[in-house]
Amino acid sequence: MGNQPRYPSAGLVPYDPAWPVRYVELAGSLQQVLGDHWQVEHIGSTSVPGLLAKPVIDLAVRIPEQETVHDNLRAFATAGWTGMTPLPTHQALFQVDHDGTRRAIAHLFPADRWPTASQRVFPAWLRAHPADRDAYANLKQTLRCGGLWGHDYTNAKAAFVQHICAKAGVPPPEGASDSEEPDGSRSN
Repeated sequence: MGNQPRYPSAGLVPYDPAWPVRYVELAGSLQQVLGDHWQVEHIGSTSVPGLLAKPVIDLAVRIPEQETVHDNLRAFATAGWTGMTPLPTHQALFQVDHDGTRRAIAHLFPADRWPTASQRVFPAWLRAHPADRDAYANLKQTLRCGGLWGHDYTNAKAAFVQHICAKAGVPPPEGASDSEEPDGSRSN
């Protein structure tokens, strides 16, 4: 999976109030080419005010019941999205800089997975529960200070993410990670 776009070299950075603005731009460009019947939400750590994150905007995109991603790949490409990647519970597309650095990831969910997609549930919970957001921030920072990154960093966060999803009433789907990354790791 070495051909996947890479994360920015900055690693984790403090919350940036420009992230929601960037999300609105990305969502607007998608809805312009796909239509308003495609739902788009800001997910991932950049959607949680006060939470440090990788500076990459994650979006959840609900695939309407009568649509397919493949039938709309040209529209996605028009909006700058490339690199269709299948994951256990959904598909992903990327926006990348000229040097191959990820700027944004669109996580594409079928309509039947939308209500319980842990990639939506987890950040929504953190936005509503500041103590859990702060505990997650502390975990992320501790892991990074301990030298973890990539798959090790992702795997070390898994139990926390699963715990929060369970508290929210949505256990992760069997065989899938809570915030899957297109390279097999988790985001957030």
